[in-house]
Amino acid sequence: MNDAPVVRTASGLVRGMRREDSLAFLGIPFAQPPVGERRFAAPVPMEPWEGIRDATTFGATAQRGDTGFTLIPEPSVPGDSTLNVNVFTPAALSDTPLPVLVWIHGGGFTSGTPSSPWYDGGTFARDGVVLVALSYRLGFDGFGDIVGAPSNRGVRDWIAGLEWVQENIAAFGGDPDRVTIGGQSAGGGAVLTLLGMPAAQHLFHAAWSVSGALGDVPAADARARAVRLADLVGVEPTRSGFESVAEEHLRDLQERAAHMPRRDKLVAVREMLAGLSWGPMIDGDLLVRSTRDALAAGIGADKPLLLGAADDEFTMVTARMRRMLRWVPPGLGLRALGVPASARRRYLRANPGPRRGGSPALLGRYVTDRIFRALVSDVAALRAEAPAPTWVYRFSWASPVIGWACHCLDVPFWFDALGESHVAAIAGDHPPAALATAMHGTAVGFVRSRAAAWPRWSASDKPTRVFGGSASAPEVIPDGYAGAAALA
Repeated sequence: MNDAPVVRTASGLVRGMRREDSLAFLGIPFAQPPVGERRFAAPVPMEPWEGIRDATTFGATAQRGDTGFTLIPEPSVPGDSTLNVNVFTPAALSDTPLPVLVWIHGGGFTSGTPSSPWYDGGTFARDGVVLVALSYRLGFDGFGDIVGAPSNRGVRDWIAGLEWVQENIAAFGGDPDRVTIGGQSAGGGAVLTLLGMPAAQHLFHAAWSVSGALGDVPAADARARAVRLADLVGVEPTRSGFESVAEEHLRDLQERAAHMPRRDKLVAVREMLAGLSWGPMIDGDLLVRSTRDALAAGIGADKPLLLGAADDEFTMVTARMRRMLRWVPPGLGLRALGVPASARRRYLRANPGPRRGGSPALLGRYVTDRIFRALVSDVAALRAEAPAPTWVYRFSWASPVIGWACHCLDVPFWFDALGESHVAAIAGDHPPAALATAMHGTAVGFVRSRAAAWPRWSASDKPTRVFGGSASAPEVIPDGYAGAAALA
């Protein structure tokens, strides 16, 4: 233990562990445990501790229990102190402060943890970037609308974590004036939410959204879901009412309170298209308007942005319905999902490739476009003339296991983590190392320089970097999201 690194934070000393290319400090609390009277409160700053706090194991997670197989391995850790960070920094601290990447995990705002081996920041530290993986409250506890409690508690957790970074990251070799926020799926949506939030602008300097999925839950919807959940558990929809109910009981019923009745076999698709059940709410306080409206108003326009999505995030869902859909024409499938006739014709014309793949491919691309890819083109268009550039990419490498460039597949490429033992289950035994080198290099370069190596997106020119396309295709193509833009 004599060689174990010790760092002084604002709350006290922490002891991490030394690895080949990095130092790791795990489970450092940035707020007091959100239990008891703090359960539905805004995050409360940590009180100073005496002595040296061990930071060699992951902290408790808001996700509870064994979630079974998920696309990203994200183990749950029991305990109360769920508001914590994992910090990865180079093994040899530099005299020059290093750029910082704060990573926000995904999971639809109801699951996920920062303790995934895919979020290990060792490769970023190896390449001169300090990485901080951040936790936050999930589901109803983090985002439910509760009379008498502050709104958007999970969002307030992000802000508290970023404030911790501003106050403490210099002690770990990081530069608080060079902070990039990044995240995937709901975490990518969190990045865009923060980018459009006036109250967060001083806490970061660039943004990286991977397959971002927005919450932007209307206040009326959040209120209705809270009332339904209160009815299910038999309490008033108030803070005191919900405080009387065990966390696990609310968690077990929160999806039932949010989902539509199951009327047909396309229910999984319909539920995805209905939007995330729980997530950042447009509360008139932290979120005074939708993220798209905030970005259109110029919030965050001074911050460089890198964003993109996988080509077929959720096509694996419709592919499982192949037998049911094999006799259904693509246009009829879109009609079953409620797409108007004129929009169906426009979308079919704009997506000849997926259309040739039949209804499973076309409907999967439509779901992907509705949730992820249209958001990429919308955000890029809203920022086309912003002072700070926006760079757009696509991830197009199809998994030999799943058959598609699917949701979460790109994460181990971005983190240069192809050797991690869980990767083969989603990417096969021999994923292309050169692709990981290119993608990880892009991420490191963006965090370091706040720039990417291809031209920025503009209203007249929409260059899109394609990662994992065919060897004969160009790496940068014009308007790689034209098919998704057809939804407008």
